[in-house]
Amino acid sequence: MRVYPDQLHRQLNTLKPCYLLFGDDPWLLNNAKGQLIAAAKAQGFEERIQLEQDNSFNWQDLANEWNAMSLFASRRIIELHLPQAKPGTDGSAMLQQLLNSQNSDVMLILSGPKLAREQQSSKWFKALDKDGIFVPCTTPEAAQFQRWLEGRIQFYRLNLQNDARAMLANLYEGNLLAADQALQLLQLLAASRPVSADELAQYFEDQSRFNVFQLVDALLENRQDKAQHMLVQLKAEDTAMPIIHWALQKELTILWQLQSAAQARQPLAPIYSKLRIWDSRQPLYQSALSRLSLDQLEWMLSCCSTLELKLKRQGIEDWTGVSHLCLLFDAKAHAQLSGFGLD
Repeated sequence: MRVYPDQLHRQLNTLKPCYLLFGDDPWLLNNAKGQLIAAAKAQGFEERIQLEQDNSFNWQDLANEWNAMSLFASRRIIELHLPQAKPGTDGSAMLQQLLNSQNSDVMLILSGPKLAREQQSSKWFKALDKDGIFVPCTTPEAAQFQRWLEGRIQFYRLNLQNDARAMLANLYEGNLLAADQALQLLQLLAASRPVSADELAQYFEDQSRFNVFQLVDALLENRQDKAQHMLVQLKAEDTAMPIIHWALQKELTILWQLQSAAQARQPLAPIYSKLRIWDSRQPLYQSALSRLSLDQLEWMLSCCSTLELKLKRQGIEDWTGVSHLCLLFDAKAHAQLSGFGLD
């Protein structure tokens, strides 16, 4: 059963035999595990066994721990970290076998990186998900991050003005750990008194974290302020310029293919399917296609190639040029930046 991190606390009155904590966000993973450990201890699970699937790991060790009598408590927690989220053939068989012979005195916590679609379709995952709870610990973005932030503000009983809330979202989006630490500090500094953005500016600096995929999504939706902020942060984090070029060129090529098909009055559904663009992401592309003409997309691809040649032939990382290219995702910017990329 899938349960999102902010709803996990509602599922802990009666514990399941297995919990699956997989995702890319350290704060969500640690917080979810902390809730599980606290709830388990309150229900008599006092001993913790921690295992790691490394090169020397033997799946029989897990079986031995599962079946062993506890020396110190009647109930025990077994934590198994899967660094690649791939138990393999032996591990898959062992996990299914153990869950089929449930031990009410043992609670298993599996953790690891974000699961791909095919991993969530595997036999071992389906078997454990059926009898346990899957908590996807993926860093929330945009509106989801706003909801997470509002929840933490309420948790710490802070009285933040709207401009302060907006500033925190801008400073810390993508970095839940830093955001939560900032809120803890505010709890000490401000308690329940009102806090404005001006006061926040005295305490904190920009610690938001983004990746090129989030940048692309912002551009497809034409959220230029957000995209330019992301680009600044990507530069500050020393994100490799070739990665940004690759992401921009890939999306522009997709948009060109889609717009070309639309101009030829061809159905877009087969192209979406061929490019593996799922239904949930198609509105992002439709938004961009409604703004950008085929000529504009061709010009943007030319600009992207110019930036790539500067990097590969001259070693020039033209961040200003990349910023201008991002602006061109807004059709209105084409008139002001019509000369960009010709040098």
